[in-house]
Amino acid sequence: MRRELLRLRQDRARILTMLLQPLLFVFVMGTGLGSIVDTGGDTSFRTFLFPGVLATSVLFTAAFAGISLVWDREFGFLREMMVAPISRGAIIWGKCLGGAVVATVQSLLLLALAGTVGIPYAPVLLLQLTGCLFLGSLLLTALGVLLSTRIRTIQTAMPVSQLLIMPMMFLSGALFPIAGLPDWLAVLTKLNPLTYVVQPMRSFVLDRLALTAAEQERLVPVITWAGWEVPVGVQLLAVAVLTLGLVTLAARVFRTTE
Repeated sequence: MRRELLRLRQDRARILTMLLQPLLFVFVMGTGLGSIVDTGGDTSFRTFLFPGVLATSVLFTAAFAGISLVWDREFGFLREMMVAPISRGAIIWGKCLGGAVVATVQSLLLLALAGTVGIPYAPVLLLQLTGCLFLGSLLLTALGVLLSTRIRTIQTAMPVSQLLIMPMMFLSGALFPIAGLPDWLAVLTKLNPLTYVVQPMRSFVLDRLALTAAEQERLVPVITWAGWEVPVGVQLLAVAVLTLGLVTLAARVFRTTE
């Protein structure tokens, strides 16, 4: 984990480039769509969009941190770690936790701009959002690490990661309300684990705002399983369980293949 933090400190340009896309989503796309999207009240579309973009801001950083295991293998650093007096499971946990911390730290820079879109800097809200960011980062890093245990070249890892990242981002409801979606799109959204990070974050933010009844209906996310409205706590618990499963599976595969 310390190695991942040192790499972040030495590569400040990466921080700026990773923040560029979320800023464009919020302030350019959010402003453009806000002129045609009716939120049902005075709440800005950028306010609605911000939690989703914040959640997806960890997507690329966390996933690429996960697949960096392929780089370590290709350049021989993984071999050096393997001869160290630590377990293979510790290597996987260190990679996952390090990637999650780096992705979360980068996203906190974006979170600092929340006030520019009308989101209050309430301490409890900031803690809730930071916790969700870390959980989402750990989930995505674990997924990247699991892929890295099976992928042997960086030429393969990059397109495979892109193949997963883009659908996860667009099917999470980060960029649009999930209310009233067509059945096929609603099913895909519910199958996407990132949805259960995006929607709790959006719920936490919108709960802090004085919304009209129309805004509540259009903007506040409601996820149902077989007609049961899933509480935010259950959504986050599902993400935590899935994350633990991915890390455990990655460690097991790593032990058998390396």
